[in-house]
Amino acid sequence: MPKTTLPIEIKISTVVAISAILHSADPEAIDSALEQMTGGVSDFFEDEFAVIDVAAIAPVAPHLDWAALVKLLKKYRLNAVAVRGASPAMVEAIRAQGLALDDGSSGVRAGGHGTPPPAPVPAVPAPAPAPAPVPEPAAAQAAAPNALPMIIDTPVRAGQRIYARGTDLIVTAVVNNGAELIADGSIHVYAPLNGRALAGASGNADARIFALSMQPELVSIAGVYRTFDEGFPSDLARQPTQIRLVGDRIELQSLAPAPRA
Repeated sequence: MPKTTLPIEIKISTVVAISAILHSADPEAIDSALEQMTGGVSDFFEDEFAVIDVAAIAPVAPHLDWAALVKLLKKYRLNAVAVRGASPAMVEAIRAQGLALDDGSSGVRAGGHGTPPPAPVPAVPAPAPAPAPVPEPAAAQAAAPNALPMIIDTPVRAGQRIYARGTDLIVTAVVNNGAELIADGSIHVYAPLNGRALAGASGNADARIFALSMQPELVSIAGVYRTFDEGFPSDLARQPTQIRLVGDRIELQSLAPAPRA
């Protein structure tokens, strides 16, 4: 096995994290919402990394109890690694908790899985109209529709996690229970979909999920989740179905041909 004389190596890695968007600073309200979202399932999030988005509450709640918030998310197996949308008054307290300040360019992206950035990243002002050396996330997302989709031709087994970064994901074989599909674009499964499917992982609310035989455990589009603990709707189960986001609600729609008159 080749050895290196360096005690540490640093490599560039683009990662994805769930975005925990706060609309309240009340710990009890957040706890209650997470309890309802997860249905009491202890491994709902499976130790995902999380970016705490406080843009909506920063102007009215500048003094959050960050230690309590990190602990609360940890209770639901969400590991906070960064904060997005923080006000200047929050910066010192955020850094005291060892959290990064995410401005969208730190390598932590909302909606999926990954590893935290190596060190806190200070907020960076918006770039001037002149071309920037590194594209902003919005530019990268705009280019996504032109990217070739990722194609998977083999069954996706339980415990497997596949991520199509910046593009659509196409799977032509069965997706088993316990498997997970993630895509920044849409997800197309030309076979039974039994596991978890998370489309629009980078925040694309127009992404969709399609399957010839739909029976997922969980679906998500742009961070909006829906679980099926009591079973997939019987009128759509094992049928060609599409899933899309309408407002803040996950909508299911049959793709089966209409019966002939």
